[in-house]
Amino acid sequence: MPESSRSYRRAANEMRPVKLTPAVMKNADGSCLAEFGDTRVLCTATIEDRVPDWRRGQRAGWVTAEYAMLPASTGRRTPREQRGRKGRSMEIERLIGRSLRTVVDLYKLGELTVTCDCDVIQADGGTRTASVTGAWVALHDALAAWAAAGKLKKLPLTGQVAAVSMGMVDGQLLLDLDYPEDSHAQVDMNLVGTADGRIVEVQGTGERVAFDRSQMDALLDLGQAGIERLVALQREATGFVG
Repeated sequence: MPESSRSYRRAANEMRPVKLTPAVMKNADGSCLAEFGDTRVLCTATIEDRVPDWRRGQRAGWVTAEYAMLPASTGRRTPREQRGRKGRSMEIERLIGRSLRTVVDLYKLGELTVTCDCDVIQADGGTRTASVTGAWVALHDALAAWAAAGKLKKLPLTGQVAAVSMGMVDGQLLLDLDYPEDSHAQVDMNLVGTADGRIVEVQGTGERVAFDRSQMDALLDLGQAGIERLVALQREATGFVG
């Protein structure tokens, strides 16, 4: 794939324009509009003074997530999902929750539940990675607001987490796939990582072809460079110093 044919005329190792806009929802404890090119995800964080039944008495909190695509977020209307019929969405929201919990001290959070809602308002590839990245900003702002109000003794965040996609398209390794690239990628991969270079999760699949260890390592190198860019943008949006 020639570089000039990529969206925004970007190189193979370049991301789409990324913008993280905090405080976009009046009634949320924390919020962020995450824009990865034409993909836009509205992320909010709500804190409740309770924990799930199975968590009671442990003096520790919980961070969870919900994910949905709005009907007009894609070229053809996406039907609203009914509770209990959630396949792909459930897999993504579990990914978001797992990712966020890696950078929260749940014992310092106390018996509170933070729910991060990620609603895709426009989809052009990478909705799950935009959700993880934007949800961290919303989570940070919600926790910071509670700490500033004296409801938390200190910010229970231990670091930052972000996510990005990589893949092999027409034999070329690319960072941050948009939908046309993702839809005919030979290898599709997502990376969730922390600001200090550690890996939270890798999701990688060969589509019609297998890939070797050297290609996987090269894709991870691309992804970790993308994570570095994203955590820098998170710091700009929140002022977080970990």
